[in-house]
Amino acid sequence: MPAPKVCKIPFSGTPEQEQKLMKVIEDLKETKGALMPVMQKAQEIYGYLPIEVQRMIADGLNVPLEEVYGVATFYAQFALNPKGKYKIGVCLGTACYVKGAQEVFDKVCDVLHITGGDVTEDGKFSLDATRCIGCCGLAPVMTVNDDVYGKITADQVEEILKKYN
Repeated sequence: MPAPKVCKIPFSGTPEQEQKLMKVIEDLKETKGALMPVMQKAQEIYGYLPIEVQRMIADGLNVPLEEVYGVATFYAQFALNPKGKYKIGVCLGTACYVKGAQEVFDKVCDVLHITGGDVTEDGKFSLDATRCIGCCGLAPVMTVNDDVYGKITADQVEEILKKYN
């Protein structure tokens, strides 16, 4: 298993968030199969599952931290790093890929100095490779939050990202 990417943004959970998580754990800890629902609720509370939150879950449910981490890295629904204010997705599904989506993805990486799954140091942008979002006729497609950009090229990436500065 590859080592997790180290997030450059420090964990900044609040006492209120921790209290919510502890209540979820308390409510579910006697339930068979509680780990997944607790992790899902934790991600709703924090937006992602940093190691600090994984430790709280492991301690609260009395399960090994490795088990929590294993579930968090196995299922795509869980994020180990925070998402940026602007969440960028580049579709790498078949239609988008054959029309140049990898070049678009690589250009976003170059411009923002991050790789897929990362967030910029200022927390402004995060980048994820996505699979088909149902816009195959617009391939290749990039999204920024709810904005959809279709039939884009790598040369257009910088101009699109300037809109969010």
